[in-house]
Amino acid sequence: MFGNINNNEMILSDIGVIVQQEWEKSFEIRKELFCDAFVIMPNHIHGIVRIDKTNHDGAIPPVETHGRASLQRQSTNKPQNHGIAYRFPKSISSFVAGFKSSATKRINEYRNIPKLSVWQTRFHDHIIRNDDDYIHIKRYVETNAINWGNDKFFKES
Repeated sequence: MFGNINNNEMILSDIGVIVQQEWEKSFEIRKELFCDAFVIMPNHIHGIVRIDKTNHDGAIPPVETHGRASLQRQSTNKPQNHGIAYRFPKSISSFVAGFKSSATKRINEYRNIPKLSVWQTRFHDHIIRNDDDYIHIKRYVETNAINWGNDKFFKES
């Protein structure tokens, strides 16, 4: 949907261009987020997103993900959603939800197909905790198009 790999290079389709534009726009809107690496693949995307949530006093709040760890760490004054994940403002979860929503809206307008799903309902996230992990993941993102034939998401066109 997003394009094709040709000679180890990703060639974006019109829909892929929309995804790229919405990704870049996300970082203009959300000043606390920074993109360290990003690649659009034919049927998925990869990115490294850095959150700078430094408070005025210099303290850095804990990083929240969309997974069970964050749900277990919710304070008792947060709404009880009976198993439904609560998205913390300015979290990766709220960022991804906003990005997917805006990209889906534009893609469906382009295709003239309202309310058609574009993305899977969940996403995989990982908190990078050290330099070695960062280097490994960044290299994976940057070389994803070259290694497309071995990618777990690879599908013959």
